[in-house]
Amino acid sequence: MALKKSELYSSLWQSCDELRGGMDASQYKDYVLVLLFIKYVSDKYAGIPYAPITIPNGASFKDMVALKGKPDIGDQINKKIIAPLANANKLSDMPDFNDPNKLGSGDEMVKKLTNLIAIFENKALDFSKNRAEGDDILGDAYEYLMRHFATQSGKSKGQFYTPAEVSRVIAQIIGIHEAKTTSATTVYDPACGSGSLLLKVGDEAGTAVTLYGQEKDAATSGLARMNMILHNNPTALIVQGNTLSAPQFKEGDTLKTFDYVIANPPFSDKRWSNGIDPLNDPYNRFQPFGTPPGKQGDYAYLLHIVRSLKSQGKGACILPHGVLFRGHAEADIRRNLVRKGYIQGIIGLPANLFFGTGIPACIVVVDKQEAHTRKGIFMIDASEGFMKDGPKNRLRSQDIHKIVDVFNKRQEVQKYARMVSVEEIEKNEFNLNLPRYIDSQMPEDLQDIEGHLKGGIPVADVEALQRYWEVCPNLQQVLFKANRPGYLDLTVDKSTIKPTIYEHPEFATFITDMNRHFAAWRKKSAKRLKALQAGCHPKEIIFGLSEDLLAHYRGKPLMNHYDVYQHLMDYWSDTMQDDCYLIAAEGWKAETSRIIETKKGKDGKPGKQVDKGWACDLIPKPLIVARYFPKEQKAIDQLTVELENTIAQITELEEEHGGEDGAFSEARTDAEEGKEGKVTKATVTKRLKEIEEDKEAEDEASVLSKWLEYNNQQADLKKQLKDAEASLDAKAYAQYPKLTEDEIKTLAVDDKWLATLEKDIHGEMDRISQALTQRVKELAERYENPIPQQVCTVVELEEKVNGHLEKMGFAWK
Repeated sequence: MALKKSELYSSLWQSCDELRGGMDASQYKDYVLVLLFIKYVSDKYAGIPYAPITIPNGASFKDMVALKGKPDIGDQINKKIIAPLANANKLSDMPDFNDPNKLGSGDEMVKKLTNLIAIFENKALDFSKNRAEGDDILGDAYEYLMRHFATQSGKSKGQFYTPAEVSRVIAQIIGIHEAKTTSATTVYDPACGSGSLLLKVGDEAGTAVTLYGQEKDAATSGLARMNMILHNNPTALIVQGNTLSAPQFKEGDTLKTFDYVIANPPFSDKRWSNGIDPLNDPYNRFQPFGTPPGKQGDYAYLLHIVRSLKSQGKGACILPHGVLFRGHAEADIRRNLVRKGYIQGIIGLPANLFFGTGIPACIVVVDKQEAHTRKGIFMIDASEGFMKDGPKNRLRSQDIHKIVDVFNKRQEVQKYARMVSVEEIEKNEFNLNLPRYIDSQMPEDLQDIEGHLKGGIPVADVEALQRYWEVCPNLQQVLFKANRPGYLDLTVDKSTIKPTIYEHPEFATFITDMNRHFAAWRKKSAKRLKALQAGCHPKEIIFGLSEDLLAHYRGKPLMNHYDVYQHLMDYWSDTMQDDCYLIAAEGWKAETSRIIETKKGKDGKPGKQVDKGWACDLIPKPLIVARYFPKEQKAIDQLTVELENTIAQITELEEEHGGEDGAFSEARTDAEEGKEGKVTKATVTKRLKEIEEDKEAEDEASVLSKWLEYNNQQADLKKQLKDAEASLDAKAYAQYPKLTEDEIKTLAVDDKWLATLEKDIHGEMDRISQALTQRVKELAERYENPIPQQVCTVVELEEKVNGHLEKMGFAWK
């Protein structure tokens, strides 16, 4: 069975649980990621001559397995595995596997390390057989773990991980993909953390480029080196040290310059000047623009980036929003950067994206190539495009795509993006705060005073729905009629607004056209997807598929093509991605597997194994049933309905004849404290025998006999249902070996993938009609009762109340 991404992730996260009790996430991540690294490079390179990674004899994962259970396992791992592997590959800052403070001592350490190694022994984690190599399943797993570790590590470690979504934005806006890159093209990150941002930019290049990174934290720089290897960049040069006080990449006495420089430095670093004299910087980073303030290091990193770029270089830096408007020394630096023409663009991001801080950040895009001709700065306010992801916010696929599209095409989008001239910026005293230039606030829903006084829906509110009337030009006349100049009345009852819209011929035509539009894309995509073969690259698949879908819906009325795109990306993440990795590894195979659940035994040890049935990842059972056994399923559905009806009849009978004097009062089990006794077959049968000769209890006997009849009917239906389900289960199970490759393709592509997408995208039609319905209803309710009418109603009601009070002998004044 091929390795599914989701299974890999859950297995690795399980390994974290083995260590969780002894240390926080920032510590145990080192052990888990090192084991992942050793397992991967051992599977991939052990015994292979001239491999980019050397695996010394006796230092592979298999050799580590041999140490399980040994009393000195931690010491042996350090000496026999870690040290030789690190020395052979120039790796440093590896974690100590014999640290009793973190791993416990004696048996505790032995058990913990033995269990941790055992998790990586899972046969499914055989990375030598990963045929989807170009998709870097291990690199993605590493990234997944880093995200989770950053989430749990608290404030101090969030700075070492840049969310992958933000990394993708930067990688796609600095222009590296369009450039003619070679191995001589250089990419540098002066605060590289675990290397995720650097890798994303390198990957976007499309060809092998040379990666450089510096990281102050020793342990994190070690993780970055391993990350480079896991991402198939073993030649990347990662060094440890403080970039600002001791930059490691130099050419003589000056800083080395690069084609691309990107960074996510620590926000507002208060200790940035430790070890240097900012006024006499030997690398001339600050003097041309101004010296950053001692307690705010943001511009120190940005100026380091500017100085590290070649004359034609491009870069991007993630910084807190404060850099756009803070005054004093930073205002001088900002003015000089703008006048120099180095700032190409600014992208405002949502708040709470980054680990360790909730403040909003921005991406400052630097471009030296066109600095001398730059007449403006392109600004994007993307602060409203995100989804909630636990305690943090997260950019969705559609948010990333929209930012990249708008920035790269320099599209001016109302309330989102515009090109701001240097002259306008100068008038604002070089304050670059985005709200000064982009009003991203939604327009206020204004109340019409005349409408509230005299009634009637303002024509202006109806005309604001113009995008709907463009698609359905006659629908407006069906919904509204003239009241007086400037005001309209609703012509239909509020309860019929939705059916009026949905059933209108023009809206029906719109839905038909959209369904036909999807069908055209579905037909084309089905052919492409059914042509997939073992060894295909899932990331290439989803890129081509999603870009095609996005283009297919671009410009369609009422439909937001980015919303449609998001449906596909969500389904890809949830289901389709794993399916494509299965196909990439094994081809079109629909293999079933038993679901074995191990129950907990005594003392927490594994207990009895229970067979919980079977499953098939690529072709789930419901697809087989729907296509090959619809009659059997229909019979089961009918039995289910009959059973539910019978249960309802029993419940109704018990409720109707319950209570102290009811027919079931003497036909219950003994009552527990605070609870009423239960009605059972035994108690009912017993009670019927007791009143068998009692003519006065004929009504009670009739009710109890009826209950017994229903109960027997329920038992019979349950048995029929159980037998029918077991029979269908056996038939479905037996169908899998009979499936041809073409049938598997039809089930996966037509019945599963595209059917789900069609349902999701069709839901957009419901959303569109619901949005229009809600707005029309809202306007109708807002103005249906004018204030004078409400006053009259109040007066009438007050008179009625006073009248009732007088009748009861009260005088109300």
